Amino acid sequence: MDRVTLGRTGLEVSVAGLGCGGHSRLGTGTGHSEAHATRIVEHAIDLGINFIDTARAYGTEPAVGKAIRGKRDSVVISTKSIIGNKEWITPAELADSLNKSLERLGTDYVDVMNLHGVTADQYPYCVAELVPELKRQQAAGKIRFLGITETFGRDPGHRMFETALPEDHFDVIMVGFSLLNPSARNRVFPHTLSRNVGTLIMFAVRRALSRPDALIELVGSLADDGSLDESLDRNNPLGFVADHPDISSVVQAAYRFCRHEPGAHVILTGTGSEAHLTENVESICAPPLPSEVIARLDKIFGKVDSVSGN
Repeated sequence: MDRVTLGRTGLEVSVAGLGCGGHSRLGTGTGHSEAHATRIVEHAIDLGINFIDTARAYGTEPAVGKAIRGKRDSVVISTKSIIGNKEWITPAELADSLNKSLERLGTDYVDVMNLHGVTADQYPYCVAELVPELKRQQAAGKIRFLGITETFGRDPGHRMFETALPEDHFDVIMVGFSLLNPSARNRVFPHTLSRNVGTLIMFAVRRALSRPDALIELVGSLADDGSLDESLDRNNPLGFVADHPDISSVVQAAYRFCRHEPGAHVILTGTGSEAHLTENVESICAPPLPSEVIARLDKIFGKVDSVSGN
């Protein structure tokens, strides 16, 4: 497992990170037990993954806590607190959320505490009211570094980060990036690179890149609205990727595309299957895509900023 430095945190982290949310939520989202979820985390650690990303909202913090018992010093834990919808959380509620996360995780500190799924409208409140509380908790030793995540499904063009990154309140961000929507390359990574902000990559592979029918539907809609720079075979839009002799599958290509992007640190992958996790980690650790494939993907999807691929 290759490791990289997570920006200015100085943390040495695995290039593959275990995402404990998404559709699967370590298998609990598809009916599996907490014990099953714990085994997934243990398997991730056995594979060399040392970065584990969870959240209060995922319901997987207890499984992570059980898996890291006795191994806390060898893993990097990231968790999150939601901001709320109709009523945003108060600083006191944020502190309470952190304390409950620590209890569920069985630890007295988290390496990265994220404000979860922040929109452009919520961001000013976060800076005025919640960042000071995060810093108080950081001073108390309960948080090592501050993080923020976007709502890529509703904000595929990264509006929130257009404001947040120049203001530079956060050490780590979680951003959506994929071969279908590489807009973070121009809108996010120049800022994170210049400020040495750590990046966690989500949405490297979602529904459209794991289900052929969903890919056909998405590419058809992008072609219809003129978002693509090149016509494709609508019935097999990424056939040129899957058929390349140095690529085993579209999913493998998608992970490799993200892994070797300048500015991308940790590529998150989530699953409820040990075998699937092993396969995904092998994809993330594979070499860069052939240059001609990258060039064609960039020509086709380089201007897309309207879809998440979910």
